Parts: sequence; structure tokens; C-alpha cells
Amino acid sequence: MKIKHLLPILLAVASCCGPKPGVHTLHILSTNDVHGCWFDSTYTDGRVKNSLFAIYSTISDFKQRYGEDNVLLLDAGDCLQGDNAPYYYNYIDTVAPHLFPRIMHYMGYDAIAVGNHDIEAGHGVYDRVTADLESYGIPFLAANAIRNDNGKTWFPPYKVFKKAGLKVLVLGYTNANNAGWVPAERYSGMHFESLVPQVQQDVDRIKAKVKPDVTIALMHSGAGKGDGSQPENQALDLRNTLRGVDFIVYAHDHRPRVENADTMVIMNSGSHARFLAHGTLTANVGKDRKVVKTLDVELIPTVKENADKGMKEAFAGEFGTVKAFTLSPVGSMDFDLRTRDAYKGMSAYTNLLHTLALGCTPATISIAAPLTYDGTVKAGELAFNDLFTIYPFENQLFILKMTGREIKDYLEYSYEQWIQTFVPGGHILKIQQADDLRLDRKGWSFKGRAYNFDSAAGINYTVDVTKPFGQRISISGMAGGHPFEADREYNVAMTSYRAAGGGDLLSKGAGIQNPGERTVKRYPEIRNILYQYLAQTGALEEAVISDPARIGHWEFVPKDLANRVIAQDMELLFPTF
Repeated sequence: MKIKHLLPILLAVASCCGPKPGVHTLHILSTNDVHGCWFDSTYTDGRVKNSLFAIYSTISDFKQRYGEDNVLLLDAGDCLQGDNAPYYYNYIDTVAPHLFPRIMHYMGYDAIAVGNHDIEAGHGVYDRVTADLESYGIPFLAANAIRNDNGKTWFPPYKVFKKAGLKVLVLGYTNANNAGWVPAERYSGMHFESLVPQVQQDVDRIKAKVKPDVTIALMHSGAGKGDGSQPENQALDLRNTLRGVDFIVYAHDHRPRVENADTMVIMNSGSHARFLAHGTLTANVGKDRKVVKTLDVELIPTVKENADKGMKEAFAGEFGTVKAFTLSPVGSMDFDLRTRDAYKGMSAYTNLLHTLALGCTPATISIAAPLTYDGTVKAGELAFNDLFTIYPFENQLFILKMTGREIKDYLEYSYEQWIQTFVPGGHILKIQQADDLRLDRKGWSFKGRAYNFDSAAGINYTVDVTKPFGQRISISGMAGGHPFEADREYNVAMTSYRAAGGGDLLSKGAGIQNPGERTVKRYPEIRNILYQYLAQTGALEEAVISDPARIGHWEFVPKDLANRVIAQDMELLFPTF
């Protein structure tokens, strides 16, 4: 069934004769990578947290102070994943109106860009959300998501607004590298174009037709290096080359950043509702209709305790529904699980992930990384909420064919992201004395992304911290006692993100450029596999999930040196005081 949002152009009320003489001030407010932080309270213990409820208090203040017609509210994507609330309305209750469009309408959002995790939710979710948003007059924008059948856009490409007496053009884009992470069936019927050169082409073409006073490029793409080397991070590439745009509102890398660049402003509010980005455009229009613009930008920290009371009341019922789902019992566990333990060696956390993967036929080897940076689940009864701590993403499990040599090279590359060759007085974990803005942590941080620190199971191996990259991994055999052979093919379980090329471990590590051709089998989402495991067994038992006869064994060596230095590094990353 065709729906109206497939029309290529959406126009709001627009002026045909330009802005009136005088001073026009437009306030642009933006969020991004909220990842389901809608409610201001945790479901389990009632702790107050950053939320759209709290951000709405600031938005309301702006609209009261400056007038609603002078405020443009935008979001740059990754809205439909990361919390129990979107999960519930994505997959559990698919009959009731989805909560996300209703929240966006309540808050008065004008336009939203599609994020990679929004695409990851699948057609059944984002097509439904797109239609619901459109019913409120809010476009879900992605001008670079192109239909394979007719070359048109799958989502609306742009919208024009009349704000502050100015005609404002907002062009929206999703991440150009979606196909590098998301299973193909989740975006069937479309493909994704690079933002360079498409954004400039769109700006030139659409501005000639619309003749806006203000132009905004709203995109779910990270900053990058500005050298064209990172397809997933193209904001600085555009900042360096784009002409005819006043604001680049970008996202994806979770790093809050605002700066003026000549006649252009870039702004990124970070993630998880920690900040609201605020850009100001003042247009001084002379009697001759000549316009002189002044741009400014800032980050406004969220006051998490300042949740809007009216909004809390309006969505109290939905919060109660999600909370009840979250606290529903799913089984028990006989050990404490700490995700941070995965960084220092073999851990119960990654052992669990490997055990789940190796239970899926025909996997004989598993590759997995810690996906929750620092979470804890205590022994005892488990609620559905604990499954989100253990596995926060909607990744599927894929099984690929890899040779023994490719597996060894893959692990070499993985541990190179994770550790460095030890020198006396130095570190083993690859860490730096720098704040991690993505995780809102002060002090020391990993140089790389912890979700790329893959270990393997189903084999026995060591990682020598005194050896250089390429010489660290020594594989002694399979977990069951059979030899491990470099030229033999093995069925290797991994996440759909990794199987699609995410993190570059397959391409740069194993040298596999077309992983889709290696796929043997696809399984459902890994959290669902965990849920089904608990439904069958009733419990997570450490002796079962850490059985060396099944998952094998690995460790850092020399053992005494590695344990001592890594313990010191962990104290820097996670101070006990």
C-alpha cells in the first residue's frame, strides 16, 4: 500500500516575496541520538535520569520567551532504539499507536532525520513511525535513502517552514554507511548514497526552486576527520566543502560539539538527552531586502530533575505500561555479572554471549564483544530489564564461514584495538588520559570503541602482551580437543552488525571484503535468543556458561605481568573511590 509520505517534496506555509525589512531572530533547537531516553525515571529503582521530559522544560521556556513561531525544533536521528520504551512499542505492542510520534508531536518537533538504528528497527517499525509522524505534520527525513525501483526517496527528503518571518529549508539525511552495519532485509528496496556530493547537489537544486532565507542540513552522520575517509562520519567533510548552508545539524558519534565556521554553524547535542543544542540566526533585512545574517551556537546542559510536570502526567500511563513489561520475571542467575570484567580477560559476561552463540547450529566458533560499557546484574531473580543490560542492541546472530587463518588475523586486529605492546612503566590496555564525552565519563578512557573488542570462544588461545601486532595470538586448538587448522573453514557466529562489516574487523582484520557471501545462517535477535534460553532452562548458571569443554579458554600472557598491569589500568578506567 502506498502512503503519502513517499511524495518527494513537502512544503509548509511559505512566503513568496521574501522577509520583511527589520530584524528576524530564529532559534534552532536540536537533539540527537536520544536512544529512547524519553522518560525521566528508571524503571527499576526510580532514579531520575536525563530525558526528553526534562529537555521539554527548556524547549517550553524558549517558546514562551521568544514565541513559538520563532523556534524551530529538530532531531538528528537514532530515536527508535536503546531503551525499553522503544523496544516495547517497536516489537511488543504493535497495535497501539507508537509512542515516539506522540511524544514528538507533544513536544512540537518540526522535523526528524532518520538514524542508522532507526533503519535497524526494520520496515515494520520505521514505515509505521514515518506514517504516524506524517499524520502530525512531522517529516522523517532521509534524502539519501533511495528506492531501488524508481530512484525516488523512500522517506521525505526535505521540508520548508515559515519561522521568524523567514522561509527555512530543512534537508534531512540518514547515515551513508547504513549498509555497513544493518542486515539487508532491514532496508530492502532501498540503498544509501554518500552525503558527498549529494548534499551540495540537493542544496543547489532545491534552493533554486524554493528560494529559502535559511538553509539547514540535518543529518545522522558523525563529525569524522574532514578528509573524506569515513563514510559514516561526513559532517566535517561537508563543513569544509558545502556552500549555501547556514546550519549543519549532525549526530551519530555521540560527541557534543558546537562551533562557528565562517558563515556556517555546526551543532551536535551529543546523546542520551544530556544536552540541547541551540543555534541562533539573526537576519537583518534592509529596506532593499538585502539580508545580513549573524550566527551563534551553544550547548545547554539538561537539568534532569527539571522534567516537565504536564508531560509526565500526559504519558504516565505509557510509563506504567513499559515499567510493568520491564519488571516481568524471566528467570534467575547464580552469579554477579559485570560487563567491565570483559576488558581484563575472559569473563562471565562474554562467556554468556559465546554460549548463546555456540548453541545456534551450525556455529563451532563464536566472536563477541562487550556491548554494555559498564553494567552490573546481580545474582538472583532476573527481570526483562536485566536482558537490556546484558544485550542492549537489536542485533541478530549471523553465522559466517571463515578459515582458520582469517580467524587468527581477525583476532590480531581486534586485540590491536584493545591492547598495546607492553613496555616497562607503560599500559597494556590501550587507554588515554582523556574524558569520554560519548559515555559522559571523566578521567581515563579507551582510545578505541569497546564494542569492537572481540574475543573468541570454541577455541583455546593466548594473547601475548609483550609481542607486537600480528604476533600476539597463539591458537592451540579447538575447545573439544581437536586441532585448529589454518586452512580449514569454520562456521563462526557473530552479530549482524559485525557480519555486515561493522567496525571493519572483517575487512581490515580478516581481509574479507564481501561478508554477505560468507553467510551460512541467520538467527533472530540475540536478546531474544537469551530470552528463549531462559525460557527453556529457567536459569543462567556460571558453571554451564563458562564450561571450557564448550567455549574453550583464552588469557593474556605472560599471566602474572598481564594481570598486574591490567589491574592498574582498570583502576584508572574505573576508580574505586
